[in-house]
Amino acid sequence: MNALQVVAGVLTVVGTVVGVGVFARGAVRIARTVRIGRPAPERWRPVGPRLLLVVREILGHGRFQHKPVVRHAHWLVMVSFPILFFTLVSGYGQLVDPGFVLPLVGHLAPWEWVTEAIAWLSLAGILALIVLRVRTSPRGGPGSRRSRFFGSNAAQAYFVEATVLLVVVAVLVLRGLEYALATQDASTAGVANAWHFPLTAWYGQAWASWSVPTLENAVVVAAAIKILVSMTWFVVVGLQPTMGVAWHRFLAVLNVYAQRSPVGEVALGPLQPVRVGDVTLDVAALEDLPDDARLGVGAIEDFTWKGLLDFSTCTECGRCQEQCPAWATGKPLSPKLLTLALRDHAAATAPYLQAARAASGSIGAPSGSIGINTPGASGPMDPSGSGVPADPHAGVDLVGSGVIDPDVLWACTTCGACVQQCPVDIEHVDAIVDIRRYQVLMESAFPKELAGTFTKLERQGNPWGLPARARLDWAKDLPFDVPVIGADVESAAGLDYLFWVGCAGAYEERAKKTTRAVAELLHTAGVSFAVLGEGEGCTGDPARRAGNEVLFQLLASANVETLTEVGAQSIVVTCAHCFNTIAREYPQLGGRFDVVHHTELLNRLVAEERLTPVAPEPAESGSGAADIQRVTYHDPCYLGRHNQRYEPPRELLSLLPGVELAEMPRNRERSFCCGAGGARMWLEESIGTRISTARAEEAIGTGADVIATACPFCTVMLADGVKASASAAVAVGATAGAGAPGGPGLPVQIGVPEVTDIALLLLDRVRAGEVR
Repeated sequence: MNALQVVAGVLTVVGTVVGVGVFARGAVRIARTVRIGRPAPERWRPVGPRLLLVVREILGHGRFQHKPVVRHAHWLVMVSFPILFFTLVSGYGQLVDPGFVLPLVGHLAPWEWVTEAIAWLSLAGILALIVLRVRTSPRGGPGSRRSRFFGSNAAQAYFVEATVLLVVVAVLVLRGLEYALATQDASTAGVANAWHFPLTAWYGQAWASWSVPTLENAVVVAAAIKILVSMTWFVVVGLQPTMGVAWHRFLAVLNVYAQRSPVGEVALGPLQPVRVGDVTLDVAALEDLPDDARLGVGAIEDFTWKGLLDFSTCTECGRCQEQCPAWATGKPLSPKLLTLALRDHAAATAPYLQAARAASGSIGAPSGSIGINTPGASGPMDPSGSGVPADPHAGVDLVGSGVIDPDVLWACTTCGACVQQCPVDIEHVDAIVDIRRYQVLMESAFPKELAGTFTKLERQGNPWGLPARARLDWAKDLPFDVPVIGADVESAAGLDYLFWVGCAGAYEERAKKTTRAVAELLHTAGVSFAVLGEGEGCTGDPARRAGNEVLFQLLASANVETLTEVGAQSIVVTCAHCFNTIAREYPQLGGRFDVVHHTELLNRLVAEERLTPVAPEPAESGSGAADIQRVTYHDPCYLGRHNQRYEPPRELLSLLPGVELAEMPRNRERSFCCGAGGARMWLEESIGTRISTARAEEAIGTGADVIATACPFCTVMLADGVKASASAAVAVGATAGAGAPGGPGLPVQIGVPEVTDIALLLLDRVRAGEVR
C-alpha cells in the first residue's frame, strides 16, 4: 500500500465508524420518539398481506400517478440505493487493491449491465428532480404559497440530492477507471470490452493511456470520495432525526407496512373510533371511564406510535399542501406544515417524556396509564439528570401552546386530498380529527358556531334544528304516496330499498328537490321503497368530523337500533356523507347494511331500461335539433375520494341524451372540495377566499351550462359559490363598463350555470319521454 492508500484508508475507516455511529444514534432517537406513542397492535398484522402491500406500493409507486416525471425519476433514484450499495462495498476493497471486484458477481456481465444502466438512469433521475425542485421552488412574495415546496427545508433537500448526484457520478467515474485499469492488466484484459463495460467503456478508453500507478491512485481517490460523501450523508442525517427528506428512505417502508388497511386502501372513509387505553370508547359506559381518561389527542404522547411515525416519515414533498383546498384559498392550514410542526414537537419533547417515564419505572408505558406529571411527582425530569425543570413544551396541550393554532385545526374540511396524494401514507385526517376530539370532549374549545350545531343535533336530531314532524314535508303534493315504515308498511324487510332521506334532503330547499326527484324516479322504475319519516335522525357525520364523538355515538346508535328494528337490508341515500357514515362507520357500532348511493342505483336502472331518458324538446331556435347541454361534474369528496365512487355518476351522465360532459381540470381523486366537509358546512370562512367560490370559478371556467353533483352539501356550497362568482363578475363588469356606450356602470353579460343534482337532470329526460 502506498501513502495515498494509507491516508484514504484511515479517512474512510474513521468516516465510516463516525458515520455509522451517528446514523445509528439518529435511528435510536427516532425509535424512542415513536415509542412514546400509544400502542396500535392492529398495525402489525396480518403480516403476509402487509408485506405484499409494501412491495406493491414501493415498487409500483402508485401514489405518483399524477406526476409521471417525478414518478419515474424518483423510482430510478430509489432503485439505485440497494443496487449501487454494492459499489460502496467494493469501494472499500479498492482502497486496498485498486483492481478489487466483488466475489461471484464482480465480472458477471448481467450484473455489470444492471449496475451501469441503473447508475446512468439514476443520474438522469436525480438531475430531473433537481431541475423540478429549482423550477417549482418558492420565489418569494405572495405567489410563494403556490409552490408545493413552500415551508419545506430547501437546504436539506438540496443536500440529499447533491449527495445522490455525487455518489452516482463517483460510481460512473470508477467504472470508467476500472475499464482503463483492466486494459493494462493481462489477467483482466479479457473483460476490458463493451460486454463487461457496456455504458462506460466509451469514456474509459480515454483514460487507458494513463500509467498503471496513476490509474490505481485515481481509483483510490474516487473510491474514497464515494465513501466519504456517503458517510458525510450518514453524519448529517444522523444528527438531524427530523430530516424527513432523508429519513423517509428507511421509514417509508415501515409506514407503508403499518398503514390502516392491510390491502392498501387509502386511510379515508370511516374515521377510527376513540380509544381509551386498549378499549374503544362506548358512550354507554362513560361513567366507568377512569378519572384521568383522555379522549382524543391533547398532547403529543396521545398519538399512537403510528401517528408519530407518520410525522417522522414526512418527505416535505408538499403534494398534500398542493392539493389542500384550505391552503389553496388562503387559509393557514397546510397538511405538510402541520405535520412538520408535530414532528418537531415530538422530537423535542420525547427525551423528557422518556425521562419522566423512566423515573416512574414505566418506560414506554402508553399515555393514559401514566401522565407526564404523575401523582407524587413535581413534574417531568430533565433527561440529563440535573434536576432542573424539563422542557416547557413537554406534556402541554397541542392547541394554544404554539404548536397548532386553532385556525389551522378548524380550517380542515376532511376532504382527504392530502391523504390521497401522500406517497408515504401519512394519515393527516385521522390526526386532525383526533386533535379536534380532545378540544371538544376535554376542553370544550371549539368555534362558537358549532355550539349551536351541537345543540340542534342533541335536541332536534338534525343540524338545522327543525322539528321531526317536518321531515316529510318534501313529499307533499307528489302524485303518488310515499310509504312510511311504521305507518304505511310494517317493516323494510319486503322492500327493495329503504330510502334514507337525510337531514339536508328533508329540510334544505334545494336538497328537497333532489329527494323528490329520486322518489319519483324510483316510483317510475317500479322500485318498492319506503322512508322512516320522523323516525330518521342525523347520521352523526357533522358531530364526528367536528370531534364530538360522544354525540356521534348517541345519534348513530339510535339510528342503528332503528334500522335494525325495521329490518333494513338495502338502503339508498342521496347524501355522500350519509353514504359514508351508514356504510362505513355504522359497522363500528354493530350496524351492517347494504348501502347504495342514488347515482349508482339510478345508473343501474337506466342501464336495465327501467328508466328511459330521452332528449328534451329543442329550444325555439328553428334548428329542429335538440340543444346540447354542456355539463361539468363535481366529485363529492365523501363519495369520490373517501369511497371511490367516481364512475357511476359519469356513466349516468353519459346515458343522458343531449348531455356533453366537460371535466374540470381537477376531477376524480384530485377533485377540489366544495368546502362543506369536516363540519365546515356550519362554520363561516373568515380567512381567505371561500372554498366554494374557488371551486365554482373552476366549474364556470369549463363553459358548462350546468354544474352537476351528487351530494346536497355540494349543491348548497356550489350554488352559493356560483352566486358569489357571478356577483363579483358583475361588479367587475360594472366598473369596466363605466363610460362605455349605453351609460356608466353597464354590467357585462355573463353566463351563470345552474347547480343541480344528477337526479334532476335524469328526471327531466324521463319526464320528456313520458310526455311523448
